[in-house]
Amino acid sequence: MIRQVAGRLRRRLPPPLRRTARAGLLAWGLVTADLRQEPGLLVVGAQRAGTTTLFRLLSEHPALCRPTVDKGTGYFDDGYGNGRRWYRAHFPLRRTARGRIAFECSGYYLFHPLAAERIARDLPECQVVVMVRDPVTRAYSAHRHESARGFDTLSFADAVAREAERTAGQTELLVADPGATSFAHRHHAYLQRGDYAAQIDRYVAALGRSRVHVVDADALFADPVEVYVDLQRRLGLPVHRPAEVGRWNERPGTPLPPDLAATLRHHFEAPDAALAAYLGRVPHWREESLR
Repeated sequence: MIRQVAGRLRRRLPPPLRRTARAGLLAWGLVTADLRQEPGLLVVGAQRAGTTTLFRLLSEHPALCRPTVDKGTGYFDDGYGNGRRWYRAHFPLRRTARGRIAFECSGYYLFHPLAAERIARDLPECQVVVMVRDPVTRAYSAHRHESARGFDTLSFADAVAREAERTAGQTELLVADPGATSFAHRHHAYLQRGDYAAQIDRYVAALGRSRVHVVDADALFADPVEVYVDLQRRLGLPVHRPAEVGRWNERPGTPLPPDLAATLRHHFEAPDAALAAYLGRVPHWREESLR
């Protein structure tokens, strides 16, 4: 019921009223938090790697139920200080969930250095899904996304050239002070976010290999139904075949200059090779170079 109300609000209300309505729904969620269901499944990222598309697919699955308002909560990254009651407030009442598994999708969880251990501590039986995408394309898309939101004013070439300088010490800050947040770490780490294996390592160490499921987004969009069905089987879900699979939340842009693309492709050679161990094969975006 609340999900249906939230959907109507998103479609009909202007942004200021939407924020007010969200606040009201969250306030009601806090009052009833003890009756709400925490998730058993998290889509943890990567940012700009098809997570919105996967969220839409999972939202249609009859064995799952999404958060009541937005697709994610951001609790295990910058929102952890809000506490578990605040977190539960975002999910359906247990009686309305009717045995379905709650889930959320927060794209910063994969990159935040403390998120994996927080998830393992608070949701010890949870399964996580990691979406990976061509890291060069992902970085370029992320820059367009951050620029459109007003979070970056540099060109993409300048942003990646200055990334190490702009983000220096930020991971260490987040680890040393669990209450800290970092604008640069969240919004300017275009290349670091593409080192997927290093981030997946944290989740495997915290949760175990069997509860970490990696999906190649490029493969998903090439063969959406079969890749999605394979994920459902790995998660132990009954198979639900969607009527269609769109590409939601795309942000098309001009092509990346070939020389810069080649430089970045070389930069990601070692991280992509490490990722292959988690995928069980060469990443989809590297297959063309092997032919």
